[in-house]
Amino acid sequence: MIAFTNAHPYFKKYNTDLLGLSIDSNSSHLAWVYDIYCRTGIRVSFPIIADRNGEIARKYGMISNNISNTETVRNVFIIDPNGIIRVILVYPMNVGRFIPEILRIVQALQTADNNNASTAANWLPYQPVIIPMPKNFTELEKRKNAYQTRLYEAVMDTLNISEIKILEDSVENIKYNIKLQLIVIANQQKNVDRAREKLDNAMKERKTYEKLKEKAFEEFKEQINAEEQKEINELVSFKFRTGSDESED
Repeated sequence: MIAFTNAHPYFKKYNTDLLGLSIDSNSSHLAWVYDIYCRTGIRVSFPIIADRNGEIARKYGMISNNISNTETVRNVFIIDPNGIIRVILVYPMNVGRFIPEILRIVQALQTADNNNASTAANWLPYQPVIIPMPKNFTELEKRKNAYQTRLYEAVMDTLNISEIKILEDSVENIKYNIKLQLIVIANQQKNVDRAREKLDNAMKERKTYEKLKEKAFEEFKEQINAEEQKEINELVSFKFRTGSDESED
């Protein structure tokens, strides 16, 4: 469920939709889907049919009596727009489906149908396809002209791809340069913050120094005043004693 949901946008790209089928009840499906959402945050993006009595599953051969009469094996049916089953994949219950292969089959079917051709073993998207032999000279000429046209289009597509690649590289270079500039700006901001912090600390130290200096100056003044006062007192005392001695004589 999760794997198909994650791949659903890729299937939609090729005009292919998904539909699930299970012999469980609708309430079981709701609980199942809700549990997936609660655990992963993923919303199942396609409907699931509740085939409670297994009627549809039996018609499609999804229940193997040799394995179980109530559980379905893992099937994949690829059905074209005309309602014709084009591909049937059957997996054991203990083996999961391979989503990239299912998507590749869809692409192969569409490529083969649109080009009246066949795909070879291990074919991958955008690889060459096998076309049937021409039946007469007229078909041979058409194919030759079509081949020349496709060759020209392929060359033009290659040029366009090259241009796109150049643009993509330019965009990546711009992103890289912007990232570097942001790193430089961030480092500059860090340096500014460090300088501001040092300045603040220096100002604090200067204020502390000024306070200590002012305090020391006040203490010095007090000391000087105390010494001057002491000298004045001694001088007054001396004069007082001298005057007393003169008056006795």
